[in-house]
Amino acid sequence: MTRRTQLEPARLRDEIAQAAARMIAEDGADYATAKRKAARQLLGEQRVPGEWLPDNEQIEAEVRAYQALFHAETQPRILALLRRLAVLAMEDLAPFRPYLVGAVLNGTATEHSDIYLQCFCDSPKDATLHLLNAGVGFETSESRHFGGRADVETLSFLWKGQWPDRREARLLAGEVRAELGAPVGIHIALYDAVDERGAVRADASGRQARADVQAVRALMEKAGEAEPD
Repeated sequence: MTRRTQLEPARLRDEIAQAAARMIAEDGADYATAKRKAARQLLGEQRVPGEWLPDNEQIEAEVRAYQALFHAETQPRILALLRRLAVLAMEDLAPFRPYLVGAVLNGTATEHSDIYLQCFCDSPKDATLHLLNAGVGFETSESRHFGGRADVETLSFLWKGQWPDRREARLLAGEVRAELGAPVGIHIALYDAVDERGAVRADASGRQARADVQAVRALMEKAGEAEPD
């Protein structure tokens, strides 16, 4: 009897979600990769029906449970640092209407997490020139559009305190080095201004998938995550 036939789908979903959560929390795996690897660990090379796989919401819940159990002392501190950095970046990018997305927003970020921003620009090239003029060296790639349309240009770089040119950034860089021991990746996806209306809609669970700088500050205040003076 195979492992697959021994398990009920609901139980298998739980086991895959738990295994995927460990990979995300400990190794920084993305959700899709963690889900595939977890299913392979449990079932080998057998093809897994879609209904046997957990959705991202279930995996996220398991990530939170895992962090609360094994990283309760360190994870909130790391999250606070990354949110402070996100706010600094969003303040500098204010003319391009930035929003925070991903693990730093939803509260599951770890030392493996990057910061993901979405900017909504009248001219995406202006945002690119803004970073160039600030002396930020970045790589250009493409990210999947949240609405399923054509990919969008994305600017990515490792943050080492070089931007923005503010005392807060330099002070935060020292804290990040002490806590993480490595630079933080920042990814800025450049959308057209007309995409912003669709971006602020809540998902099926009623949660906002992205947050502007005021909303991020509110999250930090609620969590007791102090910003630099």
